[in-house]
Amino acid sequence: MHTHERLDDKQLREYPPLALAFIGDAVLELAVRTRLVTGARRKMKDLHLETVGVVKAENQARLVRDIMGELSVAEQDIIRWGRNAHSTPPRNANPADYSLSNGFETLLGYLYLKGDEERLLSLVEQALRQAECSNHD
Repeated sequence: MHTHERLDDKQLREYPPLALAFIGDAVLELAVRTRLVTGARRKMKDLHLETVGVVKAENQARLVRDIMGELSVAEQDIIRWGRNAHSTPPRNANPADYSLSNGFETLLGYLYLKGDEERLLSLVEQALRQAECSNHD
């Protein structure tokens, strides 16, 4: 579902990383909500709580730590670029986790705007699988 012209690497590097993270956050949240709504029936309250459980900074940071070695050098660079962008974490978030989750969301936004849906979906699937595993522990 692309509602924009696909951007190349040079164009994408002109955006602030937090703008890309803003898009990446929405992409991840939409993917999680879609998975939950199209899966087993749940109450609205449960949909919200499960969505928050997947998209929270702590879980995103854990995923990035787990998969960093599997990412390309370019993807690692994008995560570092987003991680190092200045932002103020919410009071309930660990600053290191929040920064790393910004990096992950920057990568997701980058891939979305670039039009690399295959890689984007692969990373979103990994986030969903990890969240499902951690919910069963």
